[in-house]
Amino acid sequence: MDKCAILEGLLFVVGDEGLTLKDICNILEIEKEEAKKLLMELKKDYDNEKRGIRISFLGDSFKLTTKKEHKNYYQKLLSVPRTNTLSIPALETLAIIAYNQPITRVEIDDLRGVASANIVRKLVAKGLIKEAGKSNMPGRPNLYKTTHDFLDYFGLSTIDDLPEFLNNDESTENEKELFTSIYKEE
Repeated sequence: MDKCAILEGLLFVVGDEGLTLKDICNILEIEKEEAKKLLMELKKDYDNEKRGIRISFLGDSFKLTTKKEHKNYYQKLLSVPRTNTLSIPALETLAIIAYNQPITRVEIDDLRGVASANIVRKLVAKGLIKEAGKSNMPGRPNLYKTTHDFLDYFGLSTIDDLPEFLNNDESTENEKELFTSIYKEE
């Protein structure tokens, strides 16, 4: 198998979380020098003007990012009306972030039950959420919170104006009554 192709796939899958050099070595079961060689090979491939992405070293992680020289086109994409509507999964993700902020992408995934990396990335690009620091969890993942644009989008003055979140404990009690009977089967 081509380890360079595997590395490219890994960087794509982890998205904005990125991979440290140590992560790459552990996952691919290779030495540091070979990992650096693979990264340089991939970087060289992305440096071609026919490519739209590149490898960036941000914080302590390697990430796939877009090229700065294409920025104007990405901004146009975000201003296209059809991309400004929010899908049901995006609204669900926004609600999870709004009620649990600051929160990591992994915690969002746990609450949703599905991967949310692409949705989180799109919400950041739309300016509805932003990185709010790093968690103390292993790997120090990014924390996300809502922005002022989020408040404007939903017509809220502050995050405290969100509707009260209903606790499911009350409905559980009603459901329990539905399934229990005072009558005994004989």
